[in-house]
Amino acid sequence: MPTLLFGVLLFQVPSVLGMDAFSSSLRLSLLVLIFVGTFMVPSLLIYYLFRIGYVRNMQLTSLSDRRLPYFLTAVVYLFLGYLFTFRMQLVSTLAPEIGILIASIAVSILLVGTISLSWQISAHSVGIGGVLGALASIMLKFGIMDLFIPLTLLVSITGFVASARLQLNAHTPAQIIAGLALGLSISLLTVYWFM
Repeated sequence: MPTLLFGVLLFQVPSVLGMDAFSSSLRLSLLVLIFVGTFMVPSLLIYYLFRIGYVRNMQLTSLSDRRLPYFLTAVVYLFLGYLFTFRMQLVSTLAPEIGILIASIAVSILLVGTISLSWQISAHSVGIGGVLGALASIMLKFGIMDLFIPLTLLVSITGFVASARLQLNAHTPAQIIAGLALGLSISLLTVYWFM
């Protein structure tokens, strides 16, 4: 989900992140770095936990399987947010919004992990709701109509994700709605307060 969000922002409206002066190859390199940090590293962590037997199912279907992977993923995201905000001088100076958005995603994942201590909220819905909320609030706050088509497509993708989770009996409607509400609210508050 973060790769989708930053792909749209870096290539559709790079001015929001202060990246419009950079070449598309540099923005692509940044997107690859985000992909590695937000998808590859957490995926490898979950696979490792599966291989050592801590996680019984790679799909994290039980509450006990979800807790540690979500907390470790949140730590990875917080570290990535720290790197983008404080250690990568060029990015942190010109585009502090990248670190802010990644940190807000870390907060969402931490909340999913906390909620998963007692209830199985839909992490897929939190993720897609976060992307939807971030793009919608950026479009509204900055008046960027270039995001209308990606936002319309994203609404459709959100419907597909929610329908797929229901069809697979992975979640109840309440878990999906709660996930969407959590993702939307965290991203909306982040954009309005910090960007």
